[in-house]
Amino acid sequence: MLVPHPDDTVSIAFVVPLQGPTGIYGPSCLACGELAAEQLNSGRGIAGRQVELVVVDGGRDPETVAGEVCALVDAGRVQAVAGWHISAVRQAITRRVGGRVVYAFAAMHEGGDETPGVFMIGERPVNQLLPAARWMRDELGIGRWAVVGNDYVFPRVTGSTARLALEDTSSQIVGETYVPLGTSDFTTVIADLEQQPVDGVIMLLMGQDAVHFNRQFARSGLTAALPRLSPAVEENTLLAGGAAANEGLYAAAAYFDGLRTAESSVLARDYYARWGRWAPALNAVGESCYEAISFLARVGEVCGSLSVDAAATLPSGHFYSSPRGLMRLDGNLLDQDVYVAAADGITFRVEQQIARVH
Repeated sequence: MLVPHPDDTVSIAFVVPLQGPTGIYGPSCLACGELAAEQLNSGRGIAGRQVELVVVDGGRDPETVAGEVCALVDAGRVQAVAGWHISAVRQAITRRVGGRVVYAFAAMHEGGDETPGVFMIGERPVNQLLPAARWMRDELGIGRWAVVGNDYVFPRVTGSTARLALEDTSSQIVGETYVPLGTSDFTTVIADLEQQPVDGVIMLLMGQDAVHFNRQFARSGLTAALPRLSPAVEENTLLAGGAAANEGLYAAAAYFDGLRTAESSVLARDYYARWGRWAPALNAVGESCYEAISFLARVGEVCGSLSVDAAATLPSGHFYSSPRGLMRLDGNLLDQDVYVAAADGITFRVEQQIARVH
């Protein structure tokens, strides 16, 4: 039997992947989420209440994850949902508890979700993938792209959005391939790429799938001929793949370890002071979990509580500062600065800011 939370505590279902292809992100998510909660609890918490994270493994089947979250909400055990997980999990959760609790979805995403109480914290194609593709066209001459992605809502919608957005421009999507989440053998996919008239590959692969693809892609000898661009590759993926797999690999994100803006440097200082030099990678995925918890605190501060009705009063256009810099609420979406970075061995070298908050 689930026991309701104490009245002086805000309990958050913290949904992050601990297994499966995206489980590679889990340690970074946990470390960043715990740091955010500790920092809040050293001050006013959320709306004057202490913060507790109730970890839910978001790396399982979406309906299983949603069922666990629903049970927590039904029992009054949690009052909000936050974390990084794939969009298929988000959709399953919103079908079960949408409109009942505030939900800070941390991951990059494909676009709008109008469910009451849902806030989409991460990057989206209009300020992430599309500006990065334009940058790579201008800097590297890439005009013809092939998309390789996992077969679920985020990669498919993002691939379709990119294809439509690049029509009538000097860039275009000339091929799309989607594989099941959990794919480890990309032999056929890579052989097909060798035959296509393309200049680059947009990777919409998650976690360990991206690691397998990058290793096999490098062994094929295509790295010099076909640069890759991903909105999801981060420092854990570089580490797992090894330096040899990362040549010609680019990523677009609102946060990189080593970004060295004033705001990002504060988080890096606090993170490594708390967890030490051997901490899980500080990356865009983990930092997005820090963002999601911090956003809930912002809702509590401005609106007075975390109820869905109270959160609905947070005005569109509201600005606040975060480790990503200035954040601007646009409906239930967050606008943020975005950067493109090149893999340099097992780290990233930030090349240029490609989107800016206005």
